[in-house]
Amino acid sequence: MSDDDEELTYASAGVDIAESEAATAALVDAVGESDGDYAGLLDIGDRYLGLATDGVGTKLLVAEALGDYSTVGIDCIAMNANDLVAAGVRPVAFVDYLAVDEPDEAFAEQVGEGLAAGAERAGIELVGGETAVMPEVINGLDLAGTCAGLAAKDAIFPGHAEVGDALIGVPSAGIHSNGLTLAREAVTRQGSYTDPCPFGDYDRLGDALLEPTRIYTDLLDPMREHGVHAAAHVTGGGWTNLDRLGDARYVIEDAFDPQPVFEFVQETGNVSDEEMYRTFNMGTGFVAALDPADAESLAAAVDGRVIGRVESGTGVSIRGLEL
Repeated sequence: MSDDDEELTYASAGVDIAESEAATAALVDAVGESDGDYAGLLDIGDRYLGLATDGVGTKLLVAEALGDYSTVGIDCIAMNANDLVAAGVRPVAFVDYLAVDEPDEAFAEQVGEGLAAGAERAGIELVGGETAVMPEVINGLDLAGTCAGLAAKDAIFPGHAEVGDALIGVPSAGIHSNGLTLAREAVTRQGSYTDPCPFGDYDRLGDALLEPTRIYTDLLDPMREHGVHAAAHVTGGGWTNLDRLGDARYVIEDAFDPQPVFEFVQETGNVSDEEMYRTFNMGTGFVAALDPADAESLAAAVDGRVIGRVESGTGVSIRGLEL
């Protein structure tokens, strides 16, 4: 078997989810756990202050290869704002942290344009940030940030799906900003990011990987109005993120079809179905659990659809796969 025929996994590409979760658990044990799963929640009297922090990850390497950093700022804001939305918190402000090996006005301007576009889409304010030049620590650049949000105490989602709940799914825009280590390894096995893209309206293959993460702040009001019990932003770990909705079994019967980029990654990387769904959002970027009586109304309000249900048990079942 040639290297190009070998089955790729997220771990073999360089990211072992189990090891990552173990390291995160060790950090949490050392510093102490806070309220909230997707966001840290601080009781400030009559409200909660929500905080989320995240970065763009190895998507930056695609941007570097194409010399196009114009959208990674959108990803940075999206990965943080969406986590607050999953907790029932309205994002209000964002600070960024850009670390570089050497300053460059051209890419800094592009990053800034992306951050401004992301803030506009999310309906939040950019309130500052930090640029650090660290040539012995950083090779290229890294972009991360922190988003702050506020919520009345009765506006926070309970955080636990109930047996019998319906699951509403909302489409993603593509790969978003998770699983890029696997996606990059797959698509460059026999080509490069600058190759013509064989699918969609993208000029280059790398442009499909740079499609910005969808921002879901517009879902917040409809989800509150329909009494959502819990919500999940489908990020790192793919569909296993539904386990964050609580101890139950999540049966997905009508998920959105994956965009062509996922099929391309799977074929070029010889990636199994199970690995794809454990790594990527596969076309559905956000999921909410609520009473079935309100499900169709919420689906219509958010341009989503009923994709499944909550049962007693454990795990996630989707398209014949047990995750």
